[in-house]
Amino acid sequence: MSSLKVRLDKKKLERAAYVLKSVAHPVRISIIDLLQQKERLTVSELQEILQIEQSLLSHHLTNMRDKGVVNTKREGKNVFYSLTDSSITSIIDSINTCRIF
Repeated sequence: MSSLKVRLDKKKLERAAYVLKSVAHPVRISIIDLLQQKERLTVSELQEILQIEQSLLSHHLTNMRDKGVVNTKREGKNVFYSLTDSSITSIIDSINTCRIF
């Protein structure tokens, strides 16, 4: 048993837990999936696809932005959302391949 050890350093584990908590909601996982399919989307586009109230969507997007999961860029009247790091989309692949889901 003494040869077993945690393979990730503490900082990486803490960051992973922080990010996973920030996306641990079906709407937020859906947003990641949509932003994997199209590099950037507006609130209106996301709302149309997700079919949820704009205020609820804004709440999720603000949380994800504050946690560093998505970026925003204003262009005229539109605010575009994109992923800060596209490797987070591996969460979608993990969900699709994991048998407990």
